[in-house]
Amino acid sequence: MSERPVLLPYADPAFVADPFPLYRQLREDGPVRRVVIAGGLEAWLVTRYEDGLAALSEPRLSSDVRDASDTRLLQQLPETERESMLSNMLRSDPPDHTRLRRLVSKAFTARRVAGMRPRIQAIADELLDAVVPHGRADLIADFALPLPVTVISELLGVPVDDRHDFQGWTDRMIRRGAEPPDPAVVNEAWQHMRAYVTELIRAKRAAPGDDLLSGLITARDAEQQLSEDELIAMVFLLLVAGYITTVNLIGGGIAMLLAHPDQLDLLRSDAELLPGAIEEFLRYDGPVSPGIARFAREDVEIAGASIPRGATVLIASAIADRDPARFPAPDHLDITRQDNPHLAFGHGIHYCLGAPLARLEGQIAIGTALRRLPGLAVAPDEIRWRPGGLRGPQTLPVTFTPGG
Repeated sequence: MSERPVLLPYADPAFVADPFPLYRQLREDGPVRRVVIAGGLEAWLVTRYEDGLAALSEPRLSSDVRDASDTRLLQQLPETERESMLSNMLRSDPPDHTRLRRLVSKAFTARRVAGMRPRIQAIADELLDAVVPHGRADLIADFALPLPVTVISELLGVPVDDRHDFQGWTDRMIRRGAEPPDPAVVNEAWQHMRAYVTELIRAKRAAPGDDLLSGLITARDAEQQLSEDELIAMVFLLLVAGYITTVNLIGGGIAMLLAHPDQLDLLRSDAELLPGAIEEFLRYDGPVSPGIARFAREDVEIAGASIPRGATVLIASAIADRDPARFPAPDHLDITRQDNPHLAFGHGIHYCLGAPLARLEGQIAIGTALRRLPGLAVAPDEIRWRPGGLRGPQTLPVTFTPGG
């Protein structure tokens, strides 16, 4: 493929706020495009739905960044902690991935997730109790962020007083933008996180509770199936995956409704549409953009493009989920859409394990906000969006009728 790589301009606020015109052009130009992302890194972007679906199950595409030929990807991680940071489900392939996923999958069964509904509803109501008298709020800082942080903290057994600290460390480790993360900042945050999680594991080992972390420790000690590094990496992955993408789903979903008053009115009039609305939010403007990274462990052909061993492949779910060959009227937000097999949670063996919990949190959070915040509207302040990688509003200033 001879075309020059296309820059994804995450330093441009206009692109960050609305990347879809460029995404549409990339998809129309071809099924696989070379692009430049943060720090000058090149990638092969898979833009169409059927090709993306196939690529997500392609065994020659690895999840392990150590298979990448561009050493800058590894250099973004502190050298002394690389093995620890990469010892998780997200960045592993079978057989390690199979073993790790099996250990944690019991925590996310449909039955266990459904049993969390009353507690999630109580958290949502407690958070809104604090804002409804005022008539205005930042629905990210005041609602969309603390809700999933509280849920995943309680699931793992993280004490209340410690949640603000680990949230700050996590934000510094995963911050995305026009430039790669600063390795020194990542290293410092990881060191704090590792020290904290190590101490938390020690405390849980001494006094186990009825929480997921205690269960993982038991699995390690009884069956020797988790190394200490894998246990620490698993906790970190669950903390990150368990909250930041759900923040984006909740905040992004509300922002989409505010930008589409007809859909907001429709959902207010019929709460039974909420499950389908969540799926449409995930398809229309999901919490990961442009998509999911893989690394070619050998030469591979995708949609006619010859991709060399070691290349970074971005399976662009955000672009593929608006492919008109799969979704009628793809640029139209339609919360009544029926056939909606989006790729926002991935596909294949790496399909998001926490998807049922994220869906439930999204339904409860958005449904409760619409019910308790009458007259909800965007405040005059500007909505700011996260730049690159993890997509959603950083701030969502709103006004509403007080006292709902």
